Amino acid sequence: MNTPVPYLGNPQKTIEVLQKYKFVFQKRYGQNFLIDTHVLDKIISSAQITKDDFVVEIGPGIGTMTQYLASSARQVAAIEIDKALIPILEDTLGEYENVEIINEDVLKVDLRRLAEEKNQGRPVKVVANLPYYITTPIIMGLFEKHVPLESITIMVQKEVADRMRVGPGTKDYGALSLAVQYYAEPLLVANVPPNCFMPRPRVGSAVIRLNRYEKPPVEVKNEAGMFALIRAAFNQRRKTLLNSLSNSQELSFTKEELAEALEKLGWPQGIRGEALTLEEFAALNNVLEGK
Repeated sequence: MNTPVPYLGNPQKTIEVLQKYKFVFQKRYGQNFLIDTHVLDKIISSAQITKDDFVVEIGPGIGTMTQYLASSARQVAAIEIDKALIPILEDTLGEYENVEIINEDVLKVDLRRLAEEKNQGRPVKVVANLPYYITTPIIMGLFEKHVPLESITIMVQKEVADRMRVGPGTKDYGALSLAVQYYAEPLLVANVPPNCFMPRPRVGSAVIRLNRYEKPPVEVKNEAGMFALIRAAFNQRRKTLLNSLSNSQELSFTKEELAEALEKLGWPQGIRGEALTLEEFAALNNVLEGK
C-alpha cells in the first residue's frame, strides 16, 4: 500500500480542519498545534523513525505530526485525551492504515502492556508535543514504570528542556535534571519560537531527545531511596542539605545519622543539595542504605 503524503503542517490546512469541525481550543489541555513543516521534519529525523518502529505519540492534536510519523514508522499508537479531537483524527488519519487512535489520559494507559502487545515487548519510541503543565509527570511516568523505551523525542517548554540538561550549581538544576540524567542522555534538537504554533504560546519551546540508557550511569543500592533524597534536597533548596534532609517527612534518618553520612563522605556540613552531582547523590544513598 502507498503511504499517503502528509498534508497537515501548514497554517491554511490547520485552519481549514479546525473550521470544518468548529473546534474550540481547551486551555485545560494546553493545546498548541504545530504549523511548521521544517520543525516537523526535524522531529521525525531526530527521533530516527524507521519502518521497523512502533511509535507511541502522546497528544496528537489534529494529527499533524501523526501523519509524518505514520509515513515513516511501521505502526503508530496516538493517545489523545480530548474527545472533541477524535472525529478530527479519524478524518485526518483515515487514509493511514498503520495508526491506532486511543482516546485516553496517557497517565492512565498501561504503556508496558501496549509495548508487549504491539511490539512484542521490544523498546518503543515515544514522540510528543507535550502540554507544559503535565510534562514532568508524563516523562517520569514513562521512566519509573519501566516502559521499554528506546528514546523519547518531545517538544516541551524551553525552560523545561534546559532543566533536563543542566548540571550542579545552576538555577535550573533540580530533581527533574537528576531524574532525567539517571535514566537517559538528554540531547537538544532545536529551539522552536512561538510563531510555529497555533495558537501561539507565550513562551519559547524546544525539541529534546532523551536516549534511554540500557544501564543507569551510577550504581545505587536503592533507586527509590535515592530519589527520596533528591526530592528532599530540592524541596527546600535554600537550606543546607543536612537541614533539608532532616526536615523531610519522606525520610526516616535522624539528623545525627545524616551528619555522620556527610562526614563519612568528606563533605562539609553546610553543603547544599544543588551542589551535588548524580554520582554524589548515589554515594549518599549507598552510605545511608549501609546503615
